[in-house]
Amino acid sequence: MRYSARISNSFAGEWELYVVTGGPSLEWPEHFFERTGPVPTVQERADALARLGYTVVDGAVWQWQELTDDATARVALLAALDVRPIGGGQ
Repeated sequence: MRYSARISNSFAGEWELYVVTGGPSLEWPEHFFERTGPVPTVQERADALARLGYTVVDGAVWQWQELTDDATARVALLAALDVRPIGGGQ
């Protein structure tokens, strides 16, 4: 089963990474980078995923989106890619 990892700078503007597990609980595994900038590197994201027990699915790349309510609002960035549990199948 594949899961979606997401990284966002929403709410307080600090970077956070979480894994959407699709389970009945909304308490998803998460990691806080505790900074507003710069954007965590690909390696920092991979390390955070590993600490949460996940790894990137072969060939997956981060897909970025800008989220905003209107043209004058602060833009929140969100990126996602497919992950799987470490030691789990594809």
